[in-house]
Amino acid sequence: MNNEQKLREIFADALQIDPELVTNNLTYNGIPEWDSIAHMTLIAEIDDVFDTMLDTDDVLELSSFAKAKEILAKYDVQF
Repeated sequence: MNNEQKLREIFADALQIDPELVTNNLTYNGIPEWDSIAHMTLIAEIDDVFDTMLDTDDVLELSSFAKAKEILAKYDVQF
């Protein structure tokens, strides 16, 4: 499983949605499932799976699936 697939699974699990719904167009508050509680679950899972510690700015900026990939790239996660 590549990193994009791992990230897609994290989003699907944290948001409790079908992985096929996780696209670059998926945005925070764009679906009812992605609320503030789910956002913190998402951050915790990303940190755990990719062995990162996202800083506060990154947590606040993580507003879409595409942005998540951009942020993780700063932590040397390849997509």
